[in-house]
Amino acid sequence: MGGTVRAVCLSEKTGTRKEPCAEGVLREDYGLEKDAHAAQGIARQVSLLAESSIDKMRARGLELGPGDFAENLTIEGMELFTLPVGTKLRVGKEIILEISQIGKSCHGGCEIFQAVGTCIMPKEGIFARVVRGGKVRAGDPVEVIA
Repeated sequence: MGGTVRAVCLSEKTGTRKEPCAEGVLREDYGLEKDAHAAQGIARQVSLLAESSIDKMRARGLELGPGDFAENLTIEGMELFTLPVGTKLRVGKEIILEISQIGKSCHGGCEIFQAVGTCIMPKEGIFARVVRGGKVRAGDPVEVIA
């Protein structure tokens, strides 16, 4: 089972939507460089969201793009939330991510929840720690390796 990185997104402040960028650097046991959520030794170093999950919210009439759910990596072609904690993903040729959490509590101030009364992150957003880092860019393949 595999997919493709649709977008790499980051933000300098927490609590904001992330902006797509041309490429990023995922650092081992840290996360995406220059992103406000990156930190050494935590389980939620990188956030990922499937394009199909975003499509569910678009079907409710919202105009949404990569980073609008504060995800670092938007992935096409995979239902990420169906993968169990502990699954390892290869991104590109060198990056290895290990899924550490599925879903998260949606804070009350979430713009999307305020607009439509629901959000996909509590059930479909996933988080990973960076086992092996490297450069990541849109178009990179993503595959389950363990």
